[in-house]
Amino acid sequence: MARAAVPGRLSGGPVWRVATLAETIDEAPGARTLVFDVPGWPGHLAGQHVDVRLTAEDGYQAQRSYSLAAPADGDRVVLTVQKVPDGEVSPYLTEGLSPGDPVELRGPVGGWFVWRTSDPSPVLLIGAGSGIVPLMAMLRARRTAGSRVPFRVIYSVRGPEQRYYVDELARPEPGVDVGYVYTRRTPEGWPRPPRRIGVADVNTGGWPADFAPACFVCGPTGFVETVADILAALDHDPHRIKTERFGPSGG
Repeated sequence: MARAAVPGRLSGGPVWRVATLAETIDEAPGARTLVFDVPGWPGHLAGQHVDVRLTAEDGYQAQRSYSLAAPADGDRVVLTVQKVPDGEVSPYLTEGLSPGDPVELRGPVGGWFVWRTSDPSPVLLIGAGSGIVPLMAMLRARRTAGSRVPFRVIYSVRGPEQRYYVDELARPEPGVDVGYVYTRRTPEGWPRPPRRIGVADVNTGGWPADFAPACFVCGPTGFVETVADILAALDHDPHRIKTERFGPSGG
């Protein structure tokens, strides 16, 4: 997921490092997962992001921020990037970058929108479109840690062909429930017509407020504001609702 702004940098100042592309995975039309080798990578928490910088032959530089898609794994860094039409960075990352090619990468960045495996509270993840990326890092961190913390996921997408991580999210995993909301096109045989996320989706797909879940909401600004309002109306503690939103460069 790309961001238009980069709030909440960690103290100590992350430095730029050279990252070499090791592998790519196509996720959805225009979306690709990029696996980088980053020597000296200091590690990160699920939910953090990185800055990626490209430099042209004439010296012109462009940079964007992208969510980390997987938990820390040595010198490996995993991003999932959605191509933005007329973008300066995402078209190159999704179409022009090949294994062995370098980019500059700085991070990790952000210390608030993170899930720590030491937190025993149930977790509710609600994402729209590429907003699933940092939430997927949390799911993968749970699995890597062998955590038994129960997770519920609500994933809103325009249509089934635009889902990320299809096979992985469909794989049965004890303690993890995944539900979808389709806003424009539904899969064949889907029991409900396409619609935007609403109170019923959050109420039935999420946790009761008295369970005091840790809630993470990520997506376009309008989506995030709607879901945060729904959670508040369902009596969830506002201090337990963490949001991450992206603007034009991400959506």
